[in-house]
Amino acid sequence: MNYNMICEQSFMTPKENLLRAITRSNPEWVPNGMENTIFIAPPIVERPAVAGYDAFGVHWSYEPEAEGGTFPTYGLSPITDLKRWRDQINIPDVDEYDWEPVVKLAESIDHEQYLLVGFVEMGLFERSYLLMGMEDVLVAYMTEQVTMLDLLNALADYKISVINKFRDLVPLDMIWYGDDWGTQRGLFMPPDIWRKVIKPPTKRIYDAIHARGMFVNQHSCGKIESIFADMVEMGADLWNPCQPCNDLAALKKEFGDRITFVGGIDSQFILDKPNATADEVREEVRKRIDEMAHGGGYIVCPSHDVPYDPEILNAMNDEIARYGKYPIRSESV
Repeated sequence: MNYNMICEQSFMTPKENLLRAITRSNPEWVPNGMENTIFIAPPIVERPAVAGYDAFGVHWSYEPEAEGGTFPTYGLSPITDLKRWRDQINIPDVDEYDWEPVVKLAESIDHEQYLLVGFVEMGLFERSYLLMGMEDVLVAYMTEQVTMLDLLNALADYKISVINKFRDLVPLDMIWYGDDWGTQRGLFMPPDIWRKVIKPPTKRIYDAIHARGMFVNQHSCGKIESIFADMVEMGADLWNPCQPCNDLAALKKEFGDRITFVGGIDSQFILDKPNATADEVREEVRKRIDEMAHGGGYIVCPSHDVPYDPEILNAMNDEIARYGKYPIRSESV
């Protein structure tokens, strides 16, 4: 069974079904990932594909043998004196970039069939550690909160300018906003520090997105349960990738009427496990759908995008299509 078969049996388009899942308005099936969405990135280089500098002056390295992406070069962080941060970094001017290719790409997409998602990566926390280095920035969050809030407000102003320019030119439906706040064990900093320094400028970004009529799709890896209520209060409409290091069932139970969950299928211990079996994958799919799909508000997919065995992916996709039709009839024992 596949999603084409589901759509052929339904009067609802995949885009409409996805919107119903996002708004918790009686979808016919659990969407398999962000189906019928097109992600579009702004022209400002925040992470170069090859070794070199990004738009902020951060140097990135690349190791072809590692078969991965670029990474910030250790020891070359632009901010060496936090009190002089304004003199040591470049904050890009969105009007100095060529947006025409972005506009042409958007014009080529059938908006009747696809949601348009603006890809806004390197959020406030991520950009701050790129500018300062991880060790120095974590110390600064603990000891220089007034100055860090000043820096983050300037970065938020930049992000808002990107979002507004983007929306002026492209009829976006959603902003995917990326900022990893946690490890698999917890936040990078105490929750009260996050609330004092990161939450207020991030709320301004959310408000700017909502003011332009778009959904906020907050990406944050890691175990972020301790500030999840804050994220919901701030107005996040979706959260991805829902790593299972969080108690997803409990979060769904408490907040499932206010936020949509995207992800949840265990990448580390199921999909990417050595010698994983199709039966294990199918069981995981059923478990997550049982926990998360009631009432809508769930988009099922892996908790991380990494290369998986094709047979494992086939089993996952097949079970999502078979099991993920509303009303969900649990097969759990």
